[in-house]
Amino acid sequence: MPDTSASLIDRAGLDRTNLRRRLAHGFDGADDGELYLEYRQSEALVFDNGRLKQATFDTVQGFGLRAVKGEAVGYAHASDVSDAALARAADAVRAVRSGYSGTYAEPPARTNVRLYGDENPLAAPGFDAKVKLLETIDAYARGKDPRVRQVSVSFGASWQQVEILRADGETFRDIRPLVRVNVSVVAGEGDRQESGSHGYGGREGYQRFVDLAAWQGAVDDAVRQALTNLTAVAAPAGEMDVVLGPGWPGVMLHEAVGHGLEGDFNRKRTSAFAGLMGERVAAPGVTVIDDGTMAARRGSLTIDDEGTPSAHTVLIEDGVLVGYMQDRQNARLMNMLPTGNGRRESYAHVPMPRMTNTYMLAGNRDPGEILASVKNGIYAVSFGGGQVDITSGKFVFQCTEAYRLEGGKVGAPLKGAMLIGNGPDALKRVALIGNDLALDTGIGTCGKNGQGVPVGVGQPTLRMDRITVGGTG
Repeated sequence: MPDTSASLIDRAGLDRTNLRRRLAHGFDGADDGELYLEYRQSEALVFDNGRLKQATFDTVQGFGLRAVKGEAVGYAHASDVSDAALARAADAVRAVRSGYSGTYAEPPARTNVRLYGDENPLAAPGFDAKVKLLETIDAYARGKDPRVRQVSVSFGASWQQVEILRADGETFRDIRPLVRVNVSVVAGEGDRQESGSHGYGGREGYQRFVDLAAWQGAVDDAVRQALTNLTAVAAPAGEMDVVLGPGWPGVMLHEAVGHGLEGDFNRKRTSAFAGLMGERVAAPGVTVIDDGTMAARRGSLTIDDEGTPSAHTVLIEDGVLVGYMQDRQNARLMNMLPTGNGRRESYAHVPMPRMTNTYMLAGNRDPGEILASVKNGIYAVSFGGGQVDITSGKFVFQCTEAYRLEGGKVGAPLKGAMLIGNGPDALKRVALIGNDLALDTGIGTCGKNGQGVPVGVGQPTLRMDRITVGGTG
């Protein structure tokens, strides 16, 4: 395993004097920028239909060099971490100077906080032990019910070292572990088949995730969901009240609202929330947070990919828009402070404002009371895919587990339910907020401009009035 105490600069055999000269050349006249060095190991094991279907191990290393001048960005990257490659990159990014000089921005603040350890999850348990555990999980799932026809279990982990160097000599480092376990099952009865799944993970080693209670709980939930969906009836269609369950349904908040509160969309005025700072954008009681400071959570970061410490950022407070998620460039152009949300998929990608763990705070209503208040509607417990238009805020989300609500009672499970609406409008339709805030189990990956990064979501039970439901009934 790599030496975690070794600098990526030293590991690459770079001469620090030459490196400083390259950076000074590339950043001459720029407002901001950095050299981002990355070393990452990752693995994926998939056990499907009773056999090991995939076992991959990958090592990635490289650098990205960025110079920023106003709205312009010069970016060069390479997997070859050498003086020659850095020299070519420095020549390339100088193009953003546009013939005039700038004043290099102050570096990010330092932090002594550590939100996760540096344990490499690829080290333990060993490969043979992981494969044996996958077999055990598969057998347990198949033995749960004779209607279980297919089982797929996957382990995924990565261990990433990043080092960020600035022209002013400041250096920032982080070591980021990440683990995810996922169980998917297909249950059938006659010609009908339905699926269920459960995943969980976080920024730590495998130990907690391969515990007997953890994986059995995941299997139990996946089988329960599949068997429940076997009895599902066609979802109704029309405008009705909708109750969202706690935890993972916060993915709708993430997609329909969260992206619209990222700094770049608002600076460019392509967000439905652009120009609304200080105005009411949601119902009273709705408070939305982006928090990258939660220990060991999937979306958390000790520092972001520009070196800024992550933060607890209030976006909407009691229904009023009070903040955006910012990287360094967009914060400077909007005369705001960076919030530690400058993120990138890898060294080959430029950073941009991205969410970390985004959730709505709890209210004071009992979840049972919220369900009992709905005379005609649906109860959405889990979501699958969705589509969102950032500019208009319009969204469509597919429910993977939902139930009919009639006369305040939870009724039959539903198949084919979709929620259709507009993010800013939907926030104003929040009528009741539960006291049961929950975060997701650690499975989220967010896509933006072709880049994927790990994120977290969460919310309490919510009642939203008069939401359009697309169904098949």
